[in-house]
Amino acid sequence: MNYNFDEIINRRGTYSLKWDGEELIKQFGLTERYDEDTIPLFTADMDLPVPQPLVDALHKTVDHRIYGYSVFPDEYFDAIQAWMQKRHDWTIEKEHIVYSPGTVHALSIAVKAFTNAEDGIMIQRPVYPPFTSVIEGNNRHVVNNALKKDDSGYYSIDFEDFEAKAQDDKTKMFILCNPHNPTGRNFNEDELKKMAAICHKHNVLIVADEIHGDLLRRGEKFVPMAKVAEHKDHIITCTAINKTFNVAGLHCTNVIISDEELRTKFSTEMGMQLASPFAIAALIAVYNEGEDWLEQLKDYVDGTMTYIKEFLAENMPEVNVAIPEGTYIMWLDFSGYGISAEEIHDRIYNKANVLLEDGSMFGEEGEFFQRICTPSPRPLIQEALERIAKEFEDISKK
Repeated sequence: MNYNFDEIINRRGTYSLKWDGEELIKQFGLTERYDEDTIPLFTADMDLPVPQPLVDALHKTVDHRIYGYSVFPDEYFDAIQAWMQKRHDWTIEKEHIVYSPGTVHALSIAVKAFTNAEDGIMIQRPVYPPFTSVIEGNNRHVVNNALKKDDSGYYSIDFEDFEAKAQDDKTKMFILCNPHNPTGRNFNEDELKKMAAICHKHNVLIVADEIHGDLLRRGEKFVPMAKVAEHKDHIITCTAINKTFNVAGLHCTNVIISDEELRTKFSTEMGMQLASPFAIAALIAVYNEGEDWLEQLKDYVDGTMTYIKEFLAENMPEVNVAIPEGTYIMWLDFSGYGISAEEIHDRIYNKANVLLEDGSMFGEEGEFFQRICTPSPRPLIQEALERIAKEFEDISKK
């Protein structure tokens, strides 16, 4: 079937964090202003309808009228294995799959299971803020292998710095984000092999967050690190349906751990976790019947990103932005305006009443940046951009 992603679906009154979470959003310090006229584009979920087979599967689960403790049927694991094989040419074993109610939860469990207080954990800033919080919140130290940005906005890995920090005895873990949030890099096979080899050489455990791996631009190919690394016994991979199919509220992450000792230790630290019957039904439905929807979604998101880049080039040329290789996130560089990060924030959040995410939350490297999540109906994106452009007109005319 054909999906109409231009349809604006009213999410207010549906317990939506981005549309109903005024108090929590202000508590997080994301904005000072939030009202019925705010356009929230800050969080990584979609304002777009999910695949119809998913809706049908959830209706069937609801109609059963009993929602008790659930177990994972063979169909659950079969669906995961078939998806990874078909989409990414990655063969995984059923026994290697461990369910987690969320990816951030899984990262925290890994930190607690495999490192000790005061250990160093390497990340690549600017990066998704919870990477920092799961490290510092567990009394570990952030080791920052900052990505390098060129004038076009393209980010690359500083491998000299990466190895210098990996060989430090205090560095025990590396949390990889691929595709990278917020820069959108889809690290290639050579980069992944090199990072994996360095970490293996220096006995650094890798936890790879690959939950955006299905969301790539046309012509891009996603490569799971555990598929191409020479040594796979020091790699833990987080996968999920949450981003791909817009079901973050169903809490369904699957952690792939091929090494039995690591898998046992991870599972013991996490304790028994049971998914809801809705999450189980959802995964089976989307992995078995959601591929057509995903292809339509990718075309739509690609079109929206092209629209955003063209709009900014015409109306706000001071903003430097590149279309990312992966994710549905765009990383907007406002430094060309020559104003403070605080003024950039004020013009967007308070005056335009559009809620993005300040780049400083991703590390000091993001000080003059804003992150926008693009999977919303294009008319909504257009209105948000027009509001923002209006608030920067006076600078553009100088």
